Amino acid sequence: MPGSRAGTRRWEGRRSVANAEHSARGDVTTGARTGAARAVLWLVVAALAIRQMAVVLRQPPGERLTDLETWIGANGVLHVKGSLYDTDAFTGTPFAGLVLKPLTRTAEQSLGVAWTFGSLLLVAALGVIAARALPGPVSRRTTLLAAPVAISLLMLSLPVRNALHLGQTSILPVLLVLVGCFVVRGERASGVLIGIAAALQPTVLLFAALLWLTGRRRAAVTGGAAFAACTALAWAAMPHDSWRYWVHHVAGAGLGDQADSLANQSLHGALLRFGLAGPLEIALFLLLAGAVCYAGLRRAARYARDGQLLLAVAVTGCVAVAVSPTAWQHQLLWVLLAVVGRVGRRARDRMVWPAVVVLVITLPGKTLLPNIVALFPVRDNVMLLAALGAACIAPFLPRTSPYWQQPVATDHATPVPARWSRVPLLPFWRRVLSRPNLLLELLLIRVVYSAYAYVRLAARAGRATAEQHGEQIHSAEQWLHIDIEHWANHAVVQVTWLRDFFDYYYSTFHFIVPLTILGVLYVRRPADYRWVRSSIGFATLLALVGFWLYPLAPPRLMPDLGFIDTVHGVQDFAKPDYGTLTGVTNQYAAMPSLHFGWSLWCGVVIVMLAPRVWMKALGLLHPLFTVSTIVATGNHWVLDAVGGATVVALGFGLTYLLSGPRELQESDAKATKPPAARASDGMAAPERVPKVGGEAVAGKS
Repeated sequence: MPGSRAGTRRWEGRRSVANAEHSARGDVTTGARTGAARAVLWLVVAALAIRQMAVVLRQPPGERLTDLETWIGANGVLHVKGSLYDTDAFTGTPFAGLVLKPLTRTAEQSLGVAWTFGSLLLVAALGVIAARALPGPVSRRTTLLAAPVAISLLMLSLPVRNALHLGQTSILPVLLVLVGCFVVRGERASGVLIGIAAALQPTVLLFAALLWLTGRRRAAVTGGAAFAACTALAWAAMPHDSWRYWVHHVAGAGLGDQADSLANQSLHGALLRFGLAGPLEIALFLLLAGAVCYAGLRRAARYARDGQLLLAVAVTGCVAVAVSPTAWQHQLLWVLLAVVGRVGRRARDRMVWPAVVVLVITLPGKTLLPNIVALFPVRDNVMLLAALGAACIAPFLPRTSPYWQQPVATDHATPVPARWSRVPLLPFWRRVLSRPNLLLELLLIRVVYSAYAYVRLAARAGRATAEQHGEQIHSAEQWLHIDIEHWANHAVVQVTWLRDFFDYYYSTFHFIVPLTILGVLYVRRPADYRWVRSSIGFATLLALVGFWLYPLAPPRLMPDLGFIDTVHGVQDFAKPDYGTLTGVTNQYAAMPSLHFGWSLWCGVVIVMLAPRVWMKALGLLHPLFTVSTIVATGNHWVLDAVGGATVVALGFGLTYLLSGPRELQESDAKATKPPAARASDGMAAPERVPKVGGEAVAGKS
């Protein structure tokens, strides 16, 4: 019917206009949010730059820019009339010494501000070039935010911080390579820049091999010629120094710190740390270096042909790090560039590789891994392992992969409606049915715990302040008639078996029970694991605030109250630092009590999720035993336990406010989808998740 069709066309036209207007408003809103995020990120960049300048310039003159001072300072090696290598202070190539000599007088006059500011400008240029070199297709939002994010990561990285502190020039070779690969035009200019970079850092000559393998043979030849010309120029100007560097020290090996020190993150350094030495070590190093070069350069050439030139550059740089005789921390910036590689077919796994790279390159190994002897080989060589992973192991996706742009979507749950309209406050924090990546989760837990330990240790106060707060707590308990600590402490001391039980319980179950609960939930109840982990994380962060704002002496460290320290032994109150029993703990971090807080969290979680009544009963006994233990051993006041209960309640409350109720319900689409179809999506078989309304909800792992 013509009239009906005309009406339909008019209605569809109006709907199209409405959709276009809605889309335009959405684009405006998204653009405004992106602009605000970009402004905030650039402010972060400025703050980091100012902080880096302040950190360097705040050091005394003899302690800042130490490497640069030993080169071009008033008594530096570049002023010495003899060889640059008469001492081991100068580790650069003869060409680097030739370039630095004309800067001697200028550097002496403006050693601090100008050098540091210039280094920060190089870092900013490096970040901008890397952001523009991201492999496409790239969204407009990524294009706008990539540069400040890249610069921020560079400034936070250990290589840049180390280079700024020492006054090193190791940023320059990386920048020259990126400029040669992404900025200048023409084979000749690109090769010249890479050749100069190789003259400053010899293993960078591997980029000439990358150019050759990718068909840019004129640039490769030019790079090799430029390297040879710069080296020959330095040899002609300083023949004795060149002989010492290239022949006597074999391309700089043996200069600077000991080659087996942890600062040398190369294969050679790792083999020396493993106890190998002599011809066997040299032969094994050459064999491994050849294998890494072969595998890494082949991968780099493949990524370059795939259109991921920045990743190819990063992989080649990681190869150079691994095969160099000495790869000091300030020379490891190539590892951070490997963050651009995409690993993982699933959306939930996509962030694992970037997170690992960023954590490795910004945090020391002691923060990433616990102090366990079996993990020392990994902890001591964590940067080398990251470089080897990027060079030879990480399965980076090609751009032709169907998962490059569209990874397998994460299976989200439908939450039960909250009682208040503003819950959840973060609606994008959607609950996931599948368990998180184990490696990323372990890193997250370890880093958060390291931060917790660091802040707890840093939140120190004087003995007088802590004891004053102890008197305040004691007075408050007397007023409330709950000051039972002295009675309980002396009563337990009289019963040997009870004292031993409480001492053991205090020292052991504090960590074992929470970790066991998290492990069981991770395996058996992944959907519950996420909100449980978040709640204890929030509680711990709130406790840190309490440690910082209210340092408190526990009963055992109050000299005049007569408590007996059953766990740590008798304290010598005549010593002013008696409260610092060890160098790794803060004895005044007592309010709130996380001993009781974590045990209460365990009890609540067990009562809520345990399938058996006897399990729930055991869960209730744990906080009861813990509060008895901390009071009877003199390690906490009763009000400390109240504080621990408060932060745990706030932790559960924050989790509820931000992510909504813990109950989940299955959407109609997921409920009607057969299990075989779910497994075909690349996900594992269904598993049990929390019950809703008496019915089990099927999820995916």
